[in-house]
Amino acid sequence: MTGRVGIVLVSHSAAVADSVAALARGLAGGGSTAPVAAAGGLPDGALGTSSERIVEAARAVDGGAGVALLVDLGSAVLTVKALLAEGDELPEGARLVDAPFVEGAVAALVTASAGGDLDAVSAAAAEAYTYRKE
Repeated sequence: MTGRVGIVLVSHSAAVADSVAALARGLAGGGSTAPVAAAGGLPDGALGTSSERIVEAARAVDGGAGVALLVDLGSAVLTVKALLAEGDELPEGARLVDAPFVEGAVAALVTASAGGDLDAVSAAAAEAYTYRKE
């Protein structure tokens, strides 16, 4: 157990989820980072959302401080909401975070790695909506 908030990146594509996780780890700086796992695509490699992959990833990163789930779009949102509503498959303290996928993942991981609690991680990820690119 790490005692830090875990991050799960849910995408319709395994390649996208894996790449965003790698990018977030790289940009989170040196040293030890909070646990982050990708949950992308279907078990057969096709595009889609797998509740089994999401549950497995959430359990893998759960260190007892909560799990922030960031999603890309559509059915990923619906699948995470359904899992949260069921209440027994995801770790206690799991939360869907409304944030942009890439920028939110980086902000969430940086904050979690610095020891931020689930509220701080969620807020940092959501704040990424305000990042201007002009």
